[in-house]
Amino acid sequence: MNRREALQQVAWLMGGAISAPAVLGVLNGCAPQADSDWKPVFLSGEQGALVAEITEIILPRTDTPGAKDIGVPAFIDTMLRDAYPKEDQARFIAGATEFEAQSQREHGQAFRKLEPAQRAALVQSVHDAATRAELQSALPVSQLRRPFILMTKELALLGFFTSKVGATQVLQYDPIPGAFHACIPVAQAGNGKTWAVETSTRF
Repeated sequence: MNRREALQQVAWLMGGAISAPAVLGVLNGCAPQADSDWKPVFLSGEQGALVAEITEIILPRTDTPGAKDIGVPAFIDTMLRDAYPKEDQARFIAGATEFEAQSQREHGQAFRKLEPAQRAALVQSVHDAATRAELQSALPVSQLRRPFILMTKELALLGFFTSKVGATQVLQYDPIPGAFHACIPVAQAGNGKTWAVETSTRF
């Protein structure tokens, strides 16, 4: 998997740009590793569990593994510890605290105690509000200081698309490209999936 192509894919999904620490962390080799016994190192246990639940809502298990299956929460924990400056770390932690507080205000209990539909709705609501604020900002995307939910989404997508599962089961990946075949039906060209190593098209 070409990590630069994964970065380009995630930048497109995030609206045009991703943060410099995320880029540097991925290019320096940080990648998700599935570990059923994972314990957070940078985040607290409660914060790690919160991030795990949010990433599973963003990238749920379907016919392919979900975020928790491939180690995305651990990837986020490692990236925050090793690649992000203290200012960004503090913003993430403050955002996680506020997210839990919003759950308490709106539902009277912690996020992880909510019904699945309530959890998904809260994540969607917070995400949509943050996205609207980002779109309305006068700052260039590259200069924005993303809030907790969008930092989580950005890191979750990066972790997913730089994993083996993301590159080979969701995107298309051919480690040894074969012959060139022009003008073939879409079904023969990969059933409409985006190529994991596409270099000629802006995502």
